[in-house]
Amino acid sequence: MRNLSFSESSWPLARAFVIARGARTQADVIQVKIQQGDCLGHGECVPYARYGESMASVSEQLLAIKPKIEAGLSRADLQQAMPAGAARNAVDCALWDLEARLKNVSVATLSQLGQPGSMISAQTLSIDTPANMAKEAQQYRDYPLLKVKLDADLVLERIQAVHKAAPNSKFILDANEAWDIELLNTIVAPLAAANVALIEQPLSANDDQALSDYKGNIPLCADESFHCHENLPELVNRYHAINIKLDKTGGLTEAIVCLEAARATNLQVMVGCMVGTSLAMAPATLLGQHADFVDLDGPALMAKDVANGFEYLAGQMSALNPKLWGN
Repeated sequence: MRNLSFSESSWPLARAFVIARGARTQADVIQVKIQQGDCLGHGECVPYARYGESMASVSEQLLAIKPKIEAGLSRADLQQAMPAGAARNAVDCALWDLEARLKNVSVATLSQLGQPGSMISAQTLSIDTPANMAKEAQQYRDYPLLKVKLDADLVLERIQAVHKAAPNSKFILDANEAWDIELLNTIVAPLAAANVALIEQPLSANDDQALSDYKGNIPLCADESFHCHENLPELVNRYHAINIKLDKTGGLTEAIVCLEAARATNLQVMVGCMVGTSLAMAPATLLGQHADFVDLDGPALMAKDVANGFEYLAGQMSALNPKLWGN
């Protein structure tokens, strides 16, 4: 007999996290537990307003699926029983964790993804004045990969200040849909000169067709435009990479399908996250070892984290602790 329970919690951030569509000072998460006998599986999700989610709406989804999970719904059937999104993510990951503990094997073995070790993860800088962003970048000058949040203002001033402060780092720029194609084409050449390796979601997802006029050589990565593998055909001729986030795919099960589909279409892969605890990052690290870019620094932005969480040092993310998730 299974039992599904969940709880809401808020985790303070170390500092305000500012992106093009707003700022936050805490991470609001929902953690799911599924118990069967003496074994307990865990999962975590972060409801995201951009996708029409809230703590209340995700909680309602979890309450609705609870009887089916407790009646023995399989992880495969879960993919049809719930839509992709944060709620399914937490349940899916909890089912992976539970299965691993019931069978006394790791999720790495069950998924055939292999056991992840430590890996390079981007460290994120949120939007601020060029001077303040440079000051923060100075702290990370030895990190190999930095992710820089931007809006449509002072783009070159900000990235040039950050590049000067961390001249040996490579940069992922994330506009969170704040640019238009004219701005993108105007600034892409100087961005290339500033060690920019990837530009994430420059235009609104509704304006993807304008990317046919993109004139630059820096690869573009779909984030808000990409959710599940069904989206890929419309993105192949517009983007060069996709950002796989478990809160978008609805869990590790669909995320594995997305990884395989991206490879089949010669798209690069970033494995990313919402701002959550190490419990939310844990399943994503299995994908991260196969990705071109890893952006799983959510816990590094927080004032505190769950027990047995990841450690972040000089741009390196520690290996997954099986006491946290995945057996």
